[in-house]
Amino acid sequence: MTNNVLDNIDMRGLGEMLQQARTQCGMTQADAAKVIEAARTTMVAIEKGERRLKATELIKLARAYGRSVSDFVRPRPVIEPFEVQFRAAYRGHEVEREQIEPVIRRLEELCQYYLELEEIMHSPLPRNYPRDYEVSGMPIERTAEAIAVEERQRLGLGDGPIPMLRDILEQSVGLRIFYLKMPGKYSELYSYNEQLGGCMAINANHPEERRRWSLAHGYLHFLAHRRKAVLDLVEGQYKRMPESERLAEAFPKYFLMPTSGLLKRFNDMCRVNENEKFTPANLFTLAHYYGVSVEALAYRLEEMELLRSGTWERLRDRGLKVRKVQQELGLEQIPQRSDMAPIHYQHLAIEALDQGLITEGRFAEFLDVDRLEARRISELLRNYSSGMVDESTHVDLRPLQD
Repeated sequence: MTNNVLDNIDMRGLGEMLQQARTQCGMTQADAAKVIEAARTTMVAIEKGERRLKATELIKLARAYGRSVSDFVRPRPVIEPFEVQFRAAYRGHEVEREQIEPVIRRLEELCQYYLELEEIMHSPLPRNYPRDYEVSGMPIERTAEAIAVEERQRLGLGDGPIPMLRDILEQSVGLRIFYLKMPGKYSELYSYNEQLGGCMAINANHPEERRRWSLAHGYLHFLAHRRKAVLDLVEGQYKRMPESERLAEAFPKYFLMPTSGLLKRFNDMCRVNENEKFTPANLFTLAHYYGVSVEALAYRLEEMELLRSGTWERLRDRGLKVRKVQQELGLEQIPQRSDMAPIHYQHLAIEALDQGLITEGRFAEFLDVDRLEARRISELLRNYSSGMVDESTHVDLRPLQD
């Protein structure tokens, strides 16, 4: 690095990035000052952009913060850190904080990359945001269904299944959605700020049915509690589920399995059966059709009084093996999405590489792969974009996180 690079950098912006990197790795200003063998007041001045940083100091600080020097010197947007917004959700439990904090950091970094790619390509993610729904003091079940019906109408989804839910929420609404590996008890993270809009991370360790449920769950937070960051747990993990969570948990069943469409398909199935019965095979087939778990569909039909209360418990107590029955019926598992990054993000990265606006190394960094893998992915994405690969085939990208 030459001194000229730092001479042309906005020192205030650099100071903000250094401050964020320092706090994210848990270092104090005094700790950082020791790294560059300076007084704490010097570190304060650097982070305020009042004292010009030397190249050797930047190298030492980048190493101490676990970052590369290029993270600080290349032009990139500065976003508001996510951890401040999430802190209240896990403040009381140190072990949980240590488990989930790297995931929050990763989501924050990926969203920053996303914004950076948009700026490079002059192609911001279009936003089609609805109004904030008023939900305070409203009955939970009726409110959840009313919002689900209105959103389906707004997005032109009719009353059928939503097979490409993640892509619709990204491309038709404008949410940034990544699949990241998390401890099993967490279902999704949601955050919002004016720069990025709505951002979500869905637990990549969960089966696709659960991920789709979490997507709908997180979407309700965006619709009804837009500016409140949320770290959501799998149902059953809460000691006392707050009202906002009960609404978010009620929303997916109405959004993924709308009453009108489900009732019609239930009756159609009964009509073609002897004595108009609704059989266990019908239950499995209908769950597969809507892309939800058999358990979720059974409870939904019980609530609609189309099945007797306790149907799911009786099936389960008889030793029902869901996967075995699915195989016997020839129902393939719902394809597990392997592309951890959103489609728009992937396209921006490949277009930036194709136009020579980013290097192959930078492309590899955006997709979190080595250069050899980056070449394979770039070829695959080119074929995908040109129509040489069927659009129903999900691009097999390596997960963005080990």
